[in-house]
Amino acid sequence: MADFDRIIAEMGPALARVAASYERDTALREDLLQDMLIAICRSLPRLRDEARVKPFVFRIAHNKGVDHVARHAGEPDTEEAREDLPRLDGSPEEHVMVRQRAERLQAAVRRLELPYRQVIALLLEDLSYAEIAETLGIGVSNVGVRINRAKALLRSLLDHE
Repeated sequence: MADFDRIIAEMGPALARVAASYERDTALREDLLQDMLIAICRSLPRLRDEARVKPFVFRIAHNKGVDHVARHAGEPDTEEAREDLPRLDGSPEEHVMVRQRAERLQAAVRRLELPYRQVIALLLEDLSYAEIAETLGIGVSNVGVRINRAKALLRSLLDHE
């Protein structure tokens, strides 16, 4: 069986970013991440192939994210996004520009319809098309189509801001 502590050490930051793609509010995002981790821990005994741990973990995380979105649909946003970005070399102006671009991208990703948000969030975590397909239970060609559409939608959203 896969080691939960190792999974958290290796995938914890990625899972936090996945949670952030579903929830803007810090407290609700932390609750969502905790729900994801609990579900992963409980589901690990069902993992049959250690080589497939990444899609297995992200599938659980995304299922929890979808449930979360469904539960909180229609609730107003109450908090501005405040993501902690890594320290960068460069001027304070460069830091501000990088942070603003990241916040714009994250806000645009959250505005995508769920199927597109899912594939982009997983693509940003460096999952292959095959791993995304396995995670979401769709075909690899469908992943490609969704990613292309999501990228076009993101370009449109970011160009019209």
